[in-house]
Amino acid sequence: MKLSLNKSNPAAVSLLIVEAAKSSNELNVQIEWCQTNELTLDKHNGISFTAPRSIARYLARCVPGMYGESVLQRTEVDHWLDFSERLNCSTDFDAALTYLNQVLAPVTFLVGHSVTLADFAVWSALRASGQWSSMFAENTAPVHARRYFDFLSNQDEFLAVNQKLPAVKAIAKKEATNRKEEGKFIELPGAEKGNVVVRFPPEASGYLHIGHAKAALLNQYYQQTFEGKLVMRFDDTNPAKEDERFEEVILKDVDMLGVKPDIFSFTSDHFEKILQYCDKLIKDGNAYVDDTDGETMKAEREQRKESKNRSNDVEKNLSMWSEMQNATYFGQMCAVRAKIDMKSDNGCMRDPTIFRFKAESHPKTGTKYRVYPTYDFACPIVDSVEGVTHALRTTEYTDRDDQYNWFIDALGIRRPYIWAYSRLNLQNTVLSKRKLTWFVNEGLVDGWDDARFPTVRGVMRRGMTIEGLKQFIIAQGSSRSVNMMEWDKIWAYNKKVIDPIVPRYTALLKGQTVLITVKGVKTESRMVDAHPKNTNVGQKEVWYSSDVLIDGADALLLKEGEIVTFINWGNIQITKINKQNGEATSVEAETRLDNKDYKKTTKLTWLARFDDAPFIPTICTHFDHIITKAVLTKDDDFKNYVNRDSRLDLHMIGDPCLKNLKKGDIVQLQRRGYFICDQSYQPPSRYTGKVTPCILFNVPDGHKKDMPTSGSKHKEDTPKQTPTSKGKKQDKSTQKQVLPPDGSVSADELNDKITRQGDIVRDLKSKKADKDTIDREVTKLISLKSEFKTLTGKDWKPGTLTEASESGAKKLHQGGSAVKMADEGQGQGDKAELKSLIDAQGEKVRQLKANKSPKDQVDVAVQELLSLKKKYKDLTGEDLSAASARKGVKKEKKSDDKKENKPPAKAEEKSASKEGEREVKKQTRLGLEVAKEDNLSEWYSQVITKAEMIEYYDVSGCYILRPWSYSIWESIKAYFDTEIKKMGVENCYFPMFVSAAALEKEKNHIADFAPEVAWVTRSGKSELKEPIAIRPTSETVMYPTYSKWVQSYRDLPIKLNQWCNVVRWEFKHPQPFLRTREFLWQEGHTAFATKSEAEKEVYIILEHYADIYEKLLAIPVVRGRKTEKERFPGGDFTTTVEAYISASGRAIQGATSHHLGQNFSKMFEIVFEDPETQEKQFVFQNSWGITTRTIGVMAMVHGDNVGLVLPPRVACVQVIIVPCGLTASLAQDVRKALMARCEELCKELEAAGIKVKGDYRDNYSPGWKFNHWELKGVPIRIELGPRDMKQGQFVAVRRDTNEKLTLDLSSASHHVTELLEKIHHYLFDKAKKDLDDHLTVSHDWKAFVSSLDQKKIIQAPFCGEEDCEDKIKKDSAKDVVVEEGAPSMGAKGLCIPFKQPAEIKPGMNCIHPHCGKQAKYYTLFGRSY
Repeated sequence: MKLSLNKSNPAAVSLLIVEAAKSSNELNVQIEWCQTNELTLDKHNGISFTAPRSIARYLARCVPGMYGESVLQRTEVDHWLDFSERLNCSTDFDAALTYLNQVLAPVTFLVGHSVTLADFAVWSALRASGQWSSMFAENTAPVHARRYFDFLSNQDEFLAVNQKLPAVKAIAKKEATNRKEEGKFIELPGAEKGNVVVRFPPEASGYLHIGHAKAALLNQYYQQTFEGKLVMRFDDTNPAKEDERFEEVILKDVDMLGVKPDIFSFTSDHFEKILQYCDKLIKDGNAYVDDTDGETMKAEREQRKESKNRSNDVEKNLSMWSEMQNATYFGQMCAVRAKIDMKSDNGCMRDPTIFRFKAESHPKTGTKYRVYPTYDFACPIVDSVEGVTHALRTTEYTDRDDQYNWFIDALGIRRPYIWAYSRLNLQNTVLSKRKLTWFVNEGLVDGWDDARFPTVRGVMRRGMTIEGLKQFIIAQGSSRSVNMMEWDKIWAYNKKVIDPIVPRYTALLKGQTVLITVKGVKTESRMVDAHPKNTNVGQKEVWYSSDVLIDGADALLLKEGEIVTFINWGNIQITKINKQNGEATSVEAETRLDNKDYKKTTKLTWLARFDDAPFIPTICTHFDHIITKAVLTKDDDFKNYVNRDSRLDLHMIGDPCLKNLKKGDIVQLQRRGYFICDQSYQPPSRYTGKVTPCILFNVPDGHKKDMPTSGSKHKEDTPKQTPTSKGKKQDKSTQKQVLPPDGSVSADELNDKITRQGDIVRDLKSKKADKDTIDREVTKLISLKSEFKTLTGKDWKPGTLTEASESGAKKLHQGGSAVKMADEGQGQGDKAELKSLIDAQGEKVRQLKANKSPKDQVDVAVQELLSLKKKYKDLTGEDLSAASARKGVKKEKKSDDKKENKPPAKAEEKSASKEGEREVKKQTRLGLEVAKEDNLSEWYSQVITKAEMIEYYDVSGCYILRPWSYSIWESIKAYFDTEIKKMGVENCYFPMFVSAAALEKEKNHIADFAPEVAWVTRSGKSELKEPIAIRPTSETVMYPTYSKWVQSYRDLPIKLNQWCNVVRWEFKHPQPFLRTREFLWQEGHTAFATKSEAEKEVYIILEHYADIYEKLLAIPVVRGRKTEKERFPGGDFTTTVEAYISASGRAIQGATSHHLGQNFSKMFEIVFEDPETQEKQFVFQNSWGITTRTIGVMAMVHGDNVGLVLPPRVACVQVIIVPCGLTASLAQDVRKALMARCEELCKELEAAGIKVKGDYRDNYSPGWKFNHWELKGVPIRIELGPRDMKQGQFVAVRRDTNEKLTLDLSSASHHVTELLEKIHHYLFDKAKKDLDDHLTVSHDWKAFVSSLDQKKIIQAPFCGEEDCEDKIKKDSAKDVVVEEGAPSMGAKGLCIPFKQPAEIKPGMNCIHPHCGKQAKYYTLFGRSY
């Protein structure tokens, strides 16, 4: 053997093995020093190794004991070989060294009782580390690691090798090297080394975000700089917000940040002392108890009006204080307020509340206390008591500083020094815990650690390193300057950390690749550097073959004869490009590896097909901001700017090396960017048979534009892009923001505001005002400029005008009055010219006012403006404002961009019907705020929440079914349960947990459910020996028991049904009822002796399901059999009822009934003895089910722009009675008679079997009640007033048509019963017409695709092949979003209708144009949920 070693970077581990083996003559190795590391075994056959670890492994296996004495020891050696790589990583070095030190505490060698390959690898990694050299030289290395290294270094083989290795330069302390990166850190006044105490006081009501991270790291900076102490204190003054689980979360977050507090405490530790201080303030006359209600107190503070209780004497205050502490009814109404100064200009000094009653139990103190201090009162006390010398607070607390110091002085306690720094302000996000909690509760993110969230865990999950975050915070320093930063800056710091140390790999877009056949290439693999500039990163294996895949985008730009460079390979010449329809389908090429000129060649990423190294299924996920507007002002409702589609998943084929990635590993995909592994690749599961793809989250790198995705030669031609809300990409600099609806100011008004605000800032600076005041006004100015850019698309500059205004201004500057020029232009009827003159004159007026010009000049300019507007009205016949409004609407409609996440339109404010006689009514949010046809997803969300059907839950994809919706499920359950019991079906219940062994029994069946299976892996804090699944369906739960129960034909049939819940976890776009992680259903499981019995039941059950939809829910369905592709896994055939939702143009599977044949009985050994043949026979089985999805389908089909529309047969309230005419002047006896008649009518309808309710609430008007019950979808509203009562009539209003009917009161039950039936039939007929209008037959592919785009479902001839069905779905897919938040999709095989539209004739081909096979039947295709 020949071992070649690189002079500058030799394979030290291999050299150690050779040196150690000399004494035993186990190895015969010739060593040669050159430019590469290589072990050659057979020169003639070309057998060699180039990767240092491969060389070391081979040599160690040649020496007895070097690779361990047993299987266990050899596994341990492998572990330490992998571990040694961590010691080469600067960011992981400290953690790795700590672990190594712990392991070495009780041992001399890492594996066994003698030196092994593991020791060689770890010693070599330490020897090559500059960080270790520095620690070793300064005697700061951990004791056990130092002992271990020192011991090995003095052994003969190590001494010999050490002399041959190049010297290592020690890395200086981080503090010294990073000092230039630090921002401005203000020296703390009065700070002395060893005597500084700072504190970090988070509230345990959510996860830490990066604003908290800044606070924690700044406090730690001063702790370390002054060698002081850091107190971490949980602010638990409000038991209503306190949550113990968040305490644990925050502690872990702080630990991740590397912050090490010296003291942990809770504000509640000092409750007793704080109570005593409150007593002191009351007794000293510095506080009083106030029973004023909250609203009044707030108004009085705003008006600077003293409370009626402010002058109470001490005795009365102490008495009221005692009632507060004893939680009496009166005491619960009170609060303690500090008596400071109600006339103060600082609102925080106007008698703030310092104690209030809270009914909730406190997590730490229970119900010991019933009154709790406010944070503002507790904070200065606890700071003083705990010895805090310097309280670091953000500038937003500046107004509270005077209050803080007043409490300190009034109580006579030590005063800490307050130091303010600027809070971390970031664009396109929110940092408020309340707002972040809303995102979590609404299911818009996966949780608090969602990669789009600004939480510490969120940014780390997206690829932020602790080192990168620290560098960014340190760079900001403790300055008070208020800045609104872009996220790019943080990620740019992170890139500096990860770029030098992450390996490079390749991934190509799945389905978008082109094959290149390279002649004369030997199929092989080689080891190359994983990072071209850092050999310490290690090496990766690259596979080469004649079949190579490249991105389709790259293939489009190739030219025949061109030389291109394949990264990690060399130059390749393109010899032939095969094209079809103008696109490259395949390419032929030859290697030109001797050509080393790479300067002017196109650089391509590629993957070679290699049987021993298959591609890794990979999903690359890109994220957009969760807020579409860069800077939210205080008047903005953040919900109007929510980006509801901020995630884009790209399916890729990945480098075989990606299979080794672990969760949290960061890599660079060449020419695609940096990515962090969120889910590691797993080979086919032994339980499910399915692979788990490698999921990579894109890590931003601080650039405003993403890396290019295709050839380098057209980098400048291809727009660099970032994900937007619809999965498209666009330049970040031109990305549109969502604007609020009505009420926005114009560009001219914003220009005026900016000019005035600029004057304010300049005036403050000239007067040398305090910095905090200037910062606040500067922030306002920045916000105004941001709004201007959002509105106009341009940065604001002095004198900025619209083009029209500039045109008019130019003419004004040329001389003459605007009115005169208008007169000249009027003869030509130049409307646009006149408009530009008005704009220019308006700007002139604003400039005069802003410059505080003399009043006479301003008056003249205003008169000219008014004159111009009058001429405009004379010319056009309309006011300028009305014309502008119409123009603005038209323009807005035209520029409507689907990429823009428009906020829902607000409910229109109702105005008086008479001219100006009544004021505009206050707007409420009771009704729907978006139309069904405008935004179906948002409409649906509002309908089901405002109609009180569901409540969102804090686990994404799970929802609370409120009584209004659950009653519908009860109606369905009651009907179906009755029907199946007539068939002899019995109800039962089986456990929800499934063992892994049972789940594995039927692999084909469970394969489709595999990604959706939720597993229980822990009990408390203990890991279970074997994971337990939560049922996604119950075949594998029930059938093992069936095999016990069935022994003879006499045990058959078994007919069981259970009403239960199931859990199916994996999906990306949850929608209540339609797609949820947990849902309610019934599942029937039957077993029969004969096939005919089983098949007969399948169709009977299916008809019952159809009746549920048609007879209960008034929804027509298409009955049919599922295609082979869509058939229930493990079954013989599946029948289905399919409903259609015209609003989305999508079908939805309503319910299914499956014939399982003998597949499951064979798997689970469910057999019986045939009475005739006495032979064992397998039973025939069925399964069938319907879910709460029915409720969502009903809402989608019947709901309108007013709200829910309930079919009468499932409505829990079919009739609502609303008394009307209850005016203030109505006589009391008439009022009582009316209410009595309403109740009498209610009882009469109930006796007739009608579900009725009376709304007798006196705090709501009849109009409000009408809207409320219409929103909830009650089929009939009865209005009954005094006049109706006299005339013996009532008014019935139909919810479905809004038709008002005056009916005879004496036969009310008859009329209402008849009307309910009419409503049901009307709803069914309307939905049936909708289905028929959108159900079409097609024999032509173009007509097929066209019908699909018209939101139709199509019956087309089909060959029945699964591959062909996949092609139909793929080729019919277009970039069309069929519903907000839902993916684009092609036509899916819905079912083979039992009622065929025509007969399939010989020669009739399948609908797919490239199939050409004989069609078997018409199949229903369409987009589907």
